[in-house]
Amino acid sequence: MKPITNLDELIDNLKGSAPKKVVVAAGHDENTIEACHKAAIEKIALVTLVGDKERIDKLCMEKNLNRDAFEIIDEKDEVKAGITARNLVKSKQGDCLMKGLIGTEKYMKLILDKEEGLLTKGNVLSHITVIDSPFYQKSHKKLLFVADVAIIPLPDLQTKIKILEYLIDAAHSFGIEKPKAAIVTANEKVSEKMPATMDAAIIAKMAERGQIKGAIVDGPLALDVAISPEACEIKGLKSSVGGDADILLFPSIEAGNVFYKGVTHLGGSRLAAVVAGTTVPCILTSRADDEESKFFSIALGLRLCKKN
Repeated sequence: MKPITNLDELIDNLKGSAPKKVVVAAGHDENTIEACHKAAIEKIALVTLVGDKERIDKLCMEKNLNRDAFEIIDEKDEVKAGITARNLVKSKQGDCLMKGLIGTEKYMKLILDKEEGLLTKGNVLSHITVIDSPFYQKSHKKLLFVADVAIIPLPDLQTKIKILEYLIDAAHSFGIEKPKAAIVTANEKVSEKMPATMDAAIIAKMAERGQIKGAIVDGPLALDVAISPEACEIKGLKSSVGGDADILLFPSIEAGNVFYKGVTHLGGSRLAAVVAGTTVPCILTSRADDEESKFFSIALGLRLCKKN
């Protein structure tokens, strides 16, 4: 498979396959409906909206959307809508779950429910973001796979390893056979005063010894040397990953979230995001995210569920 290098190519790639079904929990907000409509019209997804049918019909009329592009299950209560949507994918009547106008806390609670949830046994719940940066496209002509920017505040060593495995799997699903993974910290020096650097060195050594497979891994690496060959040259850094990362694993949610918001709000990047570690991909976007981000997140979920 030829590597997918931008989010437009992701859409084109999906058009060549039979569409899979996305089930939306509380799917009665404007941006979600518009994103789902686009996915349905472009024939990359079959869509079931579980939500307030009256509001869905009204929004479709106001936005001149084809109401018949969706299957609609009428449920006005957001929690009940979430339960119905989750149970549909759990019973294999859907391939991918998506958050609509339901609070993130309630959505995550449905996924994590010990009896009926979607968390795979032995896994941790994390969040993968694929970033299509105009600056990185100009210099590298490829995407960045990053985590965790939304769920795990301060992952320990074993959790970081699990998140890295999710990122590697995601990169593989985009046709990147041997992604380069940077374990990001504040600098490249290992110091017990900065525990994240020690974790990074351990992870890099584990990959060198074959305990982490499917990627070239190095760390600790500061962000500049992870993505900039010029920074590596200036600092005299020799690294198998330096200046050419496909994957960025952040030490904390603060670091990841600030990076994610910086490249989107200031850098003009496009993005797609899903929850990883679950039995099916679970699309998690903010209620404030625009239609484009939600559309690309649907596409990412569909790309990842092709492995299942």
